[in-house]
Amino acid sequence: MVKMPPEVRETLAKQKPVPIATASKSGVPNVIFVGAFKILDDENIMIADNFFYKTAQNLMENPKIAILCYNGETKKSYQIKGSVTLCTEGENFEQMRKWVHGINEKLPAKTCVMVKVDEIYNAMWGPSAGKKIV
Repeated sequence: MVKMPPEVRETLAKQKPVPIATASKSGVPNVIFVGAFKILDDENIMIADNFFYKTAQNLMENPKIAILCYNGETKKSYQIKGSVTLCTEGENFEQMRKWVHGINEKLPAKTCVMVKVDEIYNAMWGPSAGKKIV
């Protein structure tokens, strides 16, 4: 079980939007910015699909995601890789809809993207660039 260290959680929490990367089943990459995400705990991140198109298709074909975060003050950056579960009903979906509609009732809140953190890497330049943290 991979847990986000406090400095990773803090860095991710401070950055909005964050770039997320997905890939199709055949490996075609896609990167978008997402503002509707929240850290649930050390192992799980919730993302709201309001306007995904290629991202939604990719996650259905290949339920893997990479999230990049950067803190200009601390000069730290992390890449979080995770496995995705898509929810269109149930407790997580209802929690996501309540959260999103609390921000803006006009947002569609189509799908709850639950990310289980699998790996975290250092995403800064220098000698430890690309090194696995957990």
